[in-house]
Amino acid sequence: MKYNPEIHHRRSVRLRGYDYSRRGAYFITICVQNRFHLFGEIQNGEMHLNAFGEIAYAEWEHLPVRWPHLDLGAFQIMPNHMHGILIIRDVPVGAALAAARGEEAARNGGNDGENEISGATARVAPTDIAGAERHDAGDRVDTKIQWAKKPTVGQIVGAYKSCVLTECLKIVKAQNPDLSLGKIWQRNYWDEIIRNAEIFDQISQYIIHNPANWETDKFFGAE
Repeated sequence: MKYNPEIHHRRSVRLRGYDYSRRGAYFITICVQNRFHLFGEIQNGEMHLNAFGEIAYAEWEHLPVRWPHLDLGAFQIMPNHMHGILIIRDVPVGAALAAARGEEAARNGGNDGENEISGATARVAPTDIAGAERHDAGDRVDTKIQWAKKPTVGQIVGAYKSCVLTECLKIVKAQNPDLSLGKIWQRNYWDEIIRNAEIFDQISQYIIHNPANWETDKFFGAE
């Protein structure tokens, strides 16, 4: 089946009982609050990131440093949303120990263990993807990041959203300490468990060409 963004963005019921920390590939869409154009603008079919957009890009790119069993597929920061493919592999023993040290350091007020975790990982081939049904995720995003040894998709997305908010707030405070950024992310996020290599490739192409197709995107025009 050809990837159809209108079909794949329809609301559906989250899979009950499914382990969202299990290995596989997940197509993620996260929207800015009120779909405000926070991260930059599209010019001549290309995305031009502003300072907030650079943060959104860097924090997504940094996720495999925090979790060595996590790989990234195609991803794209858009003016008012982002798309990305998360590829979860089995957690190696060394990574689990490093993550545990990071959690302990965080609880003790130290660093979050990022320097103790290597980001060098082997990319999972699309043919190695375990799939299931598509759904709309409704996890609440906690303000306190939990550095789980084997995080669920919801925990990964929650950590990402929190990190982006924190770094964007630093920019705002540097310009005016009395200003408050407020809520930047829409509650929840969308995700789809990718079934096979064909769908993986179709979604990847959709993400890559999203800026070029901006004027026909469902989020176009929202401010």
